[in-house]
Order: sequence, then structure tokens, then C-alpha cells
Amino acid sequence: MTVRTRADLDKLPAYVAGRTIPGSIKLASNEVSEGPLPSAVAAINQAAGEVHRYPDMGVGLLTEALAARFDVDPERIAVGCGSVALCEQLVQATCTAEDEVIFPWRSFEAYPIITHVVGAKQVRVPLTAGHALDLEAMLAAITPATRLMFVCTPNNPTGTLLRRAELEAFLDRVPSDVLVVLDEAYFEFVSDPDGPDGVEIAKQRENVASMRTFSKAYGLAGLRVGYTVAPPEVAAALRKVSIPFSVNALAQVAAIASLEAQDELRKRCANVIAERERVHRELVAIGYEVPETQANFVWLPLGERTTEFNEHCLENRVVVRAFVGEGARVTIGQPEENDAFLAAARSFGRIGG
Repeated sequence: MTVRTRADLDKLPAYVAGRTIPGSIKLASNEVSEGPLPSAVAAINQAAGEVHRYPDMGVGLLTEALAARFDVDPERIAVGCGSVALCEQLVQATCTAEDEVIFPWRSFEAYPIITHVVGAKQVRVPLTAGHALDLEAMLAAITPATRLMFVCTPNNPTGTLLRRAELEAFLDRVPSDVLVVLDEAYFEFVSDPDGPDGVEIAKQRENVASMRTFSKAYGLAGLRVGYTVAPPEVAAALRKVSIPFSVNALAQVAAIASLEAQDELRKRCANVIAERERVHRELVAIGYEVPETQANFVWLPLGERTTEFNEHCLENRVVVRAFVGEGARVTIGQPEENDAFLAAARSFGRIGG
């Protein structure tokens, strides 16, 4: 007799992480090339001697720091092992097998995986022709079984941004018993003044949660820490379904130090934004279709040529994130890394005609 696992897991797609190839430039995982902020490194070094102790299970100091930063009651905050863990906890806290989760597609590839694992029904809503979230179609997809909607802005992997007015108009039409999760993993890279602030929106609406992470702009992807600002009952439910001690001690001190280094963060993000605009401009000049992006990456909707483009980049020692048959997402790195990618993109254009 063999151990039995769930039969439906055979149909579960694996999460595909960006590849790391020694000697190549990695532009596949939306990491910041500069690494963690210096003050975070100092905090990690200082705390390293205490890792024989369990971390604070309630993540109290970080919760208090976030509450002060955003001027919200600590009861509205839940901290998790990266925003992807919070995504799973949100589905667990709101859904059963009879319920539905709506999300745009293509979007963050963990959404269908975590929904399947929890056992809820996936409702994928195609993007617009301009690679943006189709809010009207998402509204039309709502049924009495809908419990949760993921709204990723800027959207991963396309980089497109919802503007504040259109998002507010959308939220006005969502039933009050449906939780809308604003996935703002790339919030710090938004330069458009009309971009929404999900935390401020979550303060004013009882069915909206804003979810952010320290993995991207703050450079703490390896420590896994994210947070949600949500209605108090939602935050409480997230804490109930979380794995004990899932946010480790080093992650907590590094996140607190990072929050206190806003000047350093703004300089870093300004550099990324400047490079993002340069890369976008040069790709368009070469002849690529590239949607407007407000994240730390660009999206090339290459369709059936995606695999060929990916292989060409690998031959030029540049690793991008390929979504076969759809397109390639390319992280904005340091100027010299971006130059290497642009050189590969130019030569592919000549090869492909």
C-alpha cells in the first residue's frame, strides 16, 4: 500500500521561479540589483546572534512600526511570510470549496495555484487588448459565490497601472460582502501621480485590503516578509490561519530598519524609474510593443516568438522570465545589466526581421 495524496494535485501547475544561471545576468525575478538597504544589513548583522531564540510570533514591533507609518490601528495589520503567503491566507480565511475567487489573467501566477490548493473555484478574467486589467469584465464575473477578488496594480507581469478614479469607480460597484485585495507589490515604483494608494483606500472601505511586500523595492526577497492593511476582522482572520513563527527574527528587524530608511528607498526607486523609462523608450525605438509600465520591469508581448526570444537572451547570457506563448517579463537592473539586455533585444530584432 502506498501513501495517498490528493488526486487533484496532479493538475496543479508548479510555481515557476525566475532562473539563476551562474555567469549570466538575472533579470527574471523582479529583484532589485542593489541588494538590501544598508541600514537593513546592519540590523540583520546585529540580530544574527539571537537567532537561537524564537521570533516574536505576533510580529509586534513590526506591526507597530507599520501602524505608525500608515497611521492605522495595529488591529488592521497582518504580517506574513511574503505577500504570497498572505495571498494564500486570504483565500483560506474567506473561501471554501463552494466559493469563487476572481483574478485577472495573466497576472501573478500564484493566484490560481493557491486558489486550487484551498479548493475554491478559479475565475480568470482576461486582460484588455492593452494588457491592462479589464475592470468591467471583472465586475461582470461576480456571482453570489464570489468571496474574494485579487486586483494586482501595477499588474505582474504586464506592469500596467490602474488609475485612482477608475479603481474607486470599480470598488463602488463591488458588493460589500466581496473582499477586494489590492496587490501592490510594486507600489514603491509607481511614479504616475494618478496612481492609487491602496492603504488609504483600505482605510475608507470595509471590503478592501491592501497587500504589500518588502521583497521588491526594499530588497529583502530572501527574507520573506509582507503585510496587509485590511478591515480588523480580516486582519484577525489572517492571523488565525497563519503558520506560527512564519516571519523569522531577521526578517522582522530588517523590515523595521527598512521602514526607517525612506530617504534611501526614494533614491533607489528614482534610479529604477529612470532606468525603466530608458529601457522602455529604447525597446519601443527598436520596434517592440511594450505596454506602459509602472513597476520595476517591462513586458514584451511576443506571443509565439517568446521561446525563441528567451533562448536568444540566454545565448547572450541574459536571463529573462518567459511565459511561453505569451511574452517575456524583464526586470530593470543596473544600467550595465540593462545595456546587455537591450543589446540582446536589438540583435534578436535583426534576426527575427
